[in-house]
Order: sequence, then C-alpha cells, then structure tokens
Amino acid sequence: MAPTKRIDKTSPIPYYFQLNNILKEDIDNGTWKHEEPLPSEAKLCSMFEVSRTVVRQALNELEKDGLVRREKGRGTFVTKFKIQEHFIQKTYGFYQEMTSKGLEVKTEIIECKLITPHQKIIDYLRLKSNQKVVKISRLRVVNEELVVFVVNYLRSDLCPGLEEEDLTDKSLYQVLWEKYGLKISYGKRDLEAKVASKYEAKIMKVCKGTPLMYLESLSYLEDGTPLEYFEAWHRGDRCKFSVELVPVRGSESRISLEKTDSIFWLGTSSENQHKPIR
Repeated sequence: MAPTKRIDKTSPIPYYFQLNNILKEDIDNGTWKHEEPLPSEAKLCSMFEVSRTVVRQALNELEKDGLVRREKGRGTFVTKFKIQEHFIQKTYGFYQEMTSKGLEVKTEIIECKLITPHQKIIDYLRLKSNQKVVKISRLRVVNEELVVFVVNYLRSDLCPGLEEEDLTDKSLYQVLWEKYGLKISYGKRDLEAKVASKYEAKIMKVCKGTPLMYLESLSYLEDGTPLEYFEAWHRGDRCKFSVELVPVRGSESRISLEKTDSIFWLGTSSENQHKPIR
C-alpha cells in the first residue's frame, strides 16, 4: 500500500513527528484498521524514505498514545479504538452517552444496597448523621470490553427503594427520572490520572499500576439539593474525554459561572456555593 502522504524533507518539523502524524491520520481514517498489523519497520523505512531510528521514534509515540501495541517477534498492531466521552460536561450519564453512539453497553452489578456512609459522603450530600444512602457499584462493558468501574452514592430519602431496582443494562439517571421524578440539573466533576491499586486492578481485570482516569462527581437538583456523589475509574487505554470550551459571559463569570443543562462541567450556582469535591 502506497503512503497517503510523504515526509516533507524541506520542513523544519522533525521527520519522526511528521511520520507519527501521518500514521495517526491513517489510523483515524481507517486506512489501517483496528487489530490490523502495520508494515514492518523495514517496510516503513522504505515507504517513507527515512531511517529506522525515525520509524521507531514515531511508533514509540503512537504506542504512548495507545494507538498501537508492539508485540515482540510479531510486529506492531493497531489497537482497539478509544471510547470518547463527553458526559464529563453534560447532565446525562455514561449509558446514554454510549448508546447514543450506537455502542452496546452491558452492566454488571457488584452491589446495590443501603449503607451508613462515611463522613465525606455525609458532608457532600448534606445528610444527617443517621441517614443512609444507596450505594451502587457497577462494571460497565462497552462492545464486549470492560472500560469503567463506578460507585454511586445517592440520598435514599429522595429515591426510596432504589436499592431494590434491577439496574442491569439500564440507565440510572433514566430510572431516577421515570420512577422518582428526579432530574440532575448541574454539578461538578473532577478528573485526574491515577494508577490501578491492587483492588481496582482485580475489579477491572488489569495489572496493578495500569493507568486509569479517575472521575469524581457531585450532582444537584434544580433547587440546589445534592442528590448523588460518584467515583468512576476509566481504563486509560480505552477511554478519552472531550471537553467543550465555552466563552465566558462577563467578568462575573470568573467567580460564578452560569449553570445550564449542557455545561455540566462548569455549572455552579451563585446562590449555592459548594465546597470542591476534593
């Protein structure tokens, strides 16, 4: 197969960087399909008229980005696509995000029960010391691959009996709306990189120390009542997040940003200033 683009040897841009971008573009547009082997290093050298050092640097960058995997004695293979998520900034959940893209979502319920929460949850959800919450631990599988482990804590006084609901292959947010008339209006979500502990590695069937993206979320109803706190661990090699940038509406927005249904990541309430999640 002839290359779609050539290395511009008159450009000041390093050859390996140009080659990395060419291969990345070809992977994105389907020239090289998922799980298909790339040409050998020697073949790539010939195709692009560059040294093996350049090819190896380019492949190293692709591997760091999770776009290829290199198998000793076998070659370099295009990895499965990364699941792109926008729900970090939206008021809908993971299930709606994935199914709206035509992806198959399956859920394994690890636990769904009433518990006495620890102090952090009490503070976040503004509970009395004797109040219980519904704890839901789930594994989310997309197109037959485990990608997310999520633990939700919800105020049981607002959704009584939720612990009895069968949430297998269902949207939690849809159940909250249809059964309890509860709709999340705004909130705060924090994202950071972590590595899998022994417990998370076992749950997610990955090696200890595997890169994960950790998401913390605190969600509110329209009147400012906190409804839900959750923690989610996403596989770093299978997920990526897309965040929409929006214009700031006036200097006062630097302190209190307007809350809307669509800008969940940025939404706060000027009359209800809450402590950060962490």
